[in-house]
Amino acid sequence: MEVGLRLRALAHSRAAFAGFSAAAHGCGRRQPRRVASSSASCSLAVASSGNGAAAGPVGSGVEVARAKRMLHVVLVSPMIPGNTGSIARTCAASAVGLHLVGPLGFHVDDTKLKRAGLDYWPYVVVKIHDSWGEFRDYFMKQDGQKRLLAFTKRGTHVHSDFSYKPGDWLVFGSETKGLPESALEDCSGEAVGGGTIRIPMVETYVRCLNLSVSVGIALYEAARQLNYEQLQYQPDLPEEAQGLFPAEDIYG
Repeated sequence: MEVGLRLRALAHSRAAFAGFSAAAHGCGRRQPRRVASSSASCSLAVASSGNGAAAGPVGSGVEVARAKRMLHVVLVSPMIPGNTGSIARTCAASAVGLHLVGPLGFHVDDTKLKRAGLDYWPYVVVKIHDSWGEFRDYFMKQDGQKRLLAFTKRGTHVHSDFSYKPGDWLVFGSETKGLPESALEDCSGEAVGGGTIRIPMVETYVRCLNLSVSVGIALYEAARQLNYEQLQYQPDLPEEAQGLFPAEDIYG
C-alpha cells in the first residue's frame, strides 16, 4: 500500500538545509532565496519497504502527476545513497517518476542520500518495491502504453539511436552487480519488454559509468526525443511546502 511519509518536519528540513548550506559552502548567514508559491514541481509519494522513510510533503497533485507521467526511472538494488540522491534530484528537475526496487544498500533516511538530494526529495514521486517480482506486479497493473527498457553495457541498442515512447520505464541495475537476470528477461521479453540499451564508452580505462551519470544521459535523451513534453505535467506545490524550495543553487 502506497503511503506518504516525511523524512522530517518542514521546520527540520529548513534548518537542516540552512546548516548544510552554510557548513559545506561557506555561505555564512546568507539566506537562500525562495520560490514563490506558483513554482511547479513534483510531490513525493512513498511506499515504505522497511528500509526507512523518505522525505517530503505529500500534495494533492501526486496522483495527477503519476497519471500523466510520460517516463519513469527504475533503480534495482542501488547500493550507494549519494547516487540515488543525485538521481532523485534529476528526476525532480525533469518531472520523472522514480522507483526503487529492493533490496536496497541503504536506508531511505540515510544522511548521504538526503544530502545528495538536498531539499529536492519533496518534489519527486517515489515508490519503493521490496523485490523485482513485486515491482513487476505493480508495473503490469498500470494502465496505458508501457514498456521496460534495460540499460546495461551489454545492451543491443545505443541509447541515442533508440526510439523512445511515452510510457517508457528506464531500468538501471546495482552499481556493483548490474541488473538481475529476471529483470533482463522481462525487459527483453515480448510481453512488456522494449529491449536492452547501452551507453557507448571506452572500457580500457573504466569498468562502467557512474549510475547517476548513466541515468542522466539516458533520461535526457529520452526526454529530448519526446520534446520534453513531460515538463508540462508538473503538479501544483502543496500548500504546506510553498516557500520551502530554494531557488538559489548552492552548488552554483
